[in-house]
Amino acid sequence: MTGAWVVERTAGDAAAFHGRDLPPRRGVWWFEPTAPALVLGSTQSPDVVAAGADVAVVRRHSGGGAVLLVPGEVVWVDVVVPRGDPWWDDDVGRAAHWLGSAWVEALAACGRPGGEVHRGGLCTTPWSRLVCFAGLGPGEVSVDGRKVVGISQRRTRELARFQCAVHRRFDPAAMVRLLAPPRPEPEEIDVVGTVDAAAAAVVEALVAVLR
Repeated sequence: MTGAWVVERTAGDAAAFHGRDLPPRRGVWWFEPTAPALVLGSTQSPDVVAAGADVAVVRRHSGGGAVLLVPGEVVWVDVVVPRGDPWWDDDVGRAAHWLGSAWVEALAACGRPGGEVHRGGLCTTPWSRLVCFAGLGPGEVSVDGRKVVGISQRRTRELARFQCAVHRRFDPAAMVRLLAPPRPEPEEIDVVGTVDAAAAAVVEALVAVLR
């Protein structure tokens, strides 16, 4: 892959990151939340959150189901591609395929080989509208049948912003406790594949592939 990538690492509040406008240039933005947050997709109702949930509730501008961000447990990376870039694709369904392939290489470098990029349409399950990792979208990566890389996409006239999440650990019961009924049993969303590597190593592996 050719071209220069701006790489930035920031720690802080998840809501501020999701509300932040990123510049229309090639960039890899590593966001480290300093407190747990339940991030809802752009079309999700706040009613999906359990009453009394003891976690910040944040809304992102991209679609999909809820994601639980826990410091140290999730690697959150936004990859930005400007319009006109060689990696830009007007086909929204195909636009993240190249990024999924990059993640496959990065995961292999982190000791998680065998990744497969989903190149079909959206694969839904009974709980995928509620929980992001319960479904599988274009460009997302699975290993041994478990989803390892989730990707949601936000597009403007100037850029495509791919919001990526990789779990280092995942507790389905903790996720379920934050959701209002009807909600899954923990075993119904125990579909996440984790990566046993430091967050910095995961990001560095992705950047190395992109460069």
